Amino acid sequence: MKHQAPIFKSPRRTYAIDKQAPQRRAIEEGKIEFHGLSHGHYVGDVIPRSVLPGLSSIGWWDAVGEQDWGLEPHRNEGVEIVYLETGGMAFSVDRVRHDLRAGDLTVTRPWQLHCLGDPNIGPGRLHWLIIDVGVRRPDQPWRWPKWVSLIREDLDELTAKLRHNEQPVWRGTPEIRHDFQAIAEAICSNRGRSHISHLIVHLNHLLLNILEALRKKGVTENPELTSRERSIALFLDDLKTNHASLAQEWTLEEMAGQCGVGVTAFVKHCRALTNVTPMKYLARCRVAWAARRLREQPKRSITDIALDCGFSSSQYFASQFRQHFGCSPRAYRDRA
Repeated sequence: MKHQAPIFKSPRRTYAIDKQAPQRRAIEEGKIEFHGLSHGHYVGDVIPRSVLPGLSSIGWWDAVGEQDWGLEPHRNEGVEIVYLETGGMAFSVDRVRHDLRAGDLTVTRPWQLHCLGDPNIGPGRLHWLIIDVGVRRPDQPWRWPKWVSLIREDLDELTAKLRHNEQPVWRGTPEIRHDFQAIAEAICSNRGRSHISHLIVHLNHLLLNILEALRKKGVTENPELTSRERSIALFLDDLKTNHASLAQEWTLEEMAGQCGVGVTAFVKHCRALTNVTPMKYLARCRVAWAARRLREQPKRSITDIALDCGFSSSQYFASQFRQHFGCSPRAYRDRA
């Protein structure tokens, strides 16, 4: 599996689905019928920046028969809403698998790692849209694009239900299915720019029907999901589990900045969560990852592994490794 982009990184390119190479090949080889619009870095017909700003990607595909491709685990720069109209396929969020069936609706936020397929997607007609609401961390306030026309009370309620509950899979409703079908028709229509007006109407209707569905389901809201403490906890967990994160050259100020807090607050929360300082926690994560590499790649040089895990030199790596394991990296490898 590819290394995921570091969590909370702000450049847009780190939140896209990489180059979507498997999906592009499936389209080129005629394995799926595909229709989509995007603002450039997703698959689909490119639309101008001034058209539906904040709508990163929207579309649908129809996969007939078993497929030999799937999407890599990834994060998006916006809230992704997916609706499976027909068929069934595996869907994973934060390393937890769900088996989608026809009529299921999924919602994922920018910090949630997710993918379709295990490893390949299943047959089915699938709709999606990604709306950038200006957040990368759970604690940031949402800012919907101006073309979202729900009244303030409804939009605030929808935002709260999506921010304070992160259940990834829901059962859709007939109204939601109808909205996605109408959106698909608007995408495929050739009526000049008027299809954008149709899209705006259907998108707002969809958001309203999602709100109605969440109201009926009695969503349990947990405001702690949007605390800055949780943002820090997610960042620290990403350092532990994501090689791309721990291999970066971090300073204390940069780590605090990624979590949107000052250095003092970051150190305080890190100690509360890990019982060590942030830099010691980072070194501990790097050592643990290097130990795994030593076991799995016995022919690779120790220096190469040390540098790949973010250590500035083999000497510093050896010092940190001995503190953690009580022996040198070479002795650890020989013993393993």
